Amino acid sequence: MQRVILHCDMNNFYASVECMLNPELKNKPVAVCGSVEERHGIVLAKNYAAKAFGVSTGEAIWQAKQKCQELVIVEPHYEQYMKFSKLAREIYGRYTDQIEPYGMDECWLDVTGSGCIGTGFEIADEIRRTVKFELGLTISAGVSFNKIFAKLGSDMKKPDAITCIEADSFREKIWCLPASDLLGVGRATEKILSGYGIHTIGELAATSDDFLKCRLGKNGLAIKKYANGLDDSPVMRSDYVSPVKSIGHGITTMQDLENNAEVWCVMLELVQEIGTKLRTHKKKAGGIAISIRNNELFTKEWQCRISIPTQSPTYLAKTAFSLFAKNYQWEHPIRSVTVRAINLFEEDCPIQYDLFTDVKSLDRQERLDAAIEQIRFRFGKDAIKNGVLFQKSKMPTERKVDLVMPTGMIG
Repeated sequence: MQRVILHCDMNNFYASVECMLNPELKNKPVAVCGSVEERHGIVLAKNYAAKAFGVSTGEAIWQAKQKCQELVIVEPHYEQYMKFSKLAREIYGRYTDQIEPYGMDECWLDVTGSGCIGTGFEIADEIRRTVKFELGLTISAGVSFNKIFAKLGSDMKKPDAITCIEADSFREKIWCLPASDLLGVGRATEKILSGYGIHTIGELAATSDDFLKCRLGKNGLAIKKYANGLDDSPVMRSDYVSPVKSIGHGITTMQDLENNAEVWCVMLELVQEIGTKLRTHKKKAGGIAISIRNNELFTKEWQCRISIPTQSPTYLAKTAFSLFAKNYQWEHPIRSVTVRAINLFEEDCPIQYDLFTDVKSLDRQERLDAAIEQIRFRFGKDAIKNGVLFQKSKMPTERKVDLVMPTGMIG
C-alpha cells in the first residue's frame, strides 16, 4: 500500500498568534522580534503584510524599519506559541497517532489506511478548516507519498492552502524547482551544487552518485535519493520519545564580541549550562560543535571529536575555544555563539583511553567541576564561578529556559 503522508505548516506562526491574540494588529505589518536591549533585536517572524514590504526573517530591526516605517514590533510570547502548538497537535491526533513534530509549528502525519475518512487531500482539507475554525490560525499542508515531498508541498502554496505531489507525476511537478527547495539542501550545499551547474531538483536527481559522494559525502547521496522520490523514513508515533542526540546552549550577546578573550568568556559561561544538562541526562560528550554568527548575520559551524568523553565544563570550554581559534578569521565582529555537546555517550559507558591523554588531570578536573556543580545547585548558579566571568560581560542579563527538541537540546 502506498503511504499517505501530510505535512502541516502553521503559516507565519509566531506573528499569526500575536495578531490573533491582539485583533488591533490585523492588516498591519507586524514583526515578532527579540529584545532590543538584550541584543536579540532581529526579526524572528513576520506576517504577510510585513513580507509585502520586503521584511525578512533574520534581519536586524533597523533594517526591517527601513523597509517599512509602519512596522509594528512585538516581543515574542513563547508560552502562547507552545500552547497553540499543543492545541494544533491535538487536532492532528484526531486523525492519526503517527505525528512527528518538526519544530514548534510543523508536523508530519501518516494517514495511510485512513481511506474510510477520506483521501489524503480530503483529510488535509478537513484539518486545515478545523485549525482555522477552532484556533483562528491558518495552515498550509503538503500531501504526498513520502515525508520529503509532503514538506516540499506545504512550502509550495501559502497561506491556507493544500498541495498534492503524487508518485506518478512528481517529476513534472517538482523537478523544475530550485534544488534549495528540497529539505537537506542548505545554503552551503546549494552553493556547492550551483558551482557545478546543478540548479534544479531534476538536475540533482540526474547527477551521478560518485560525483555527489565526492563533493558532499553521505549527504550528497541522501539528497539525490530525496530528489528521486525514494525517501522511506517513517513518521514517528506521537508517543515516541527521541533520544537526546546533542545538548547545547547559545546566546546573542548584548554587544558584538571583538576579540578572543570575549569569546572565551562567553563559551566558558555557556558550557556551565551544558555540563549541568549532561549530568542531568547522565551523558558524556564525545565531541563538540560550535556555531558562530557574525554581525552580518552569516553563520559558520565547526565540530571535532573529544578523545575521552567528558562532562567537564572546563574541558568542553577549552575544546570549543581551541576549535574557534583554529578556524575563525575575525573578518567581522561576532553577534552570537552556540556550543553543543555531540556524539553523546552514556555516563557509565566503558572508556578506552589512549596513550596521550593525561587521564589523572582529566579525572581531577571532572571531580572539581562536579563539586562546583553541587555548590551551584545548592546555593544558586552565581554562588561560584570562574574569576574571569566577574569582569564586565556582554552576556544578556536574562536568559531563557532550555528547550528539549527531538534533534537535541538547545538553550
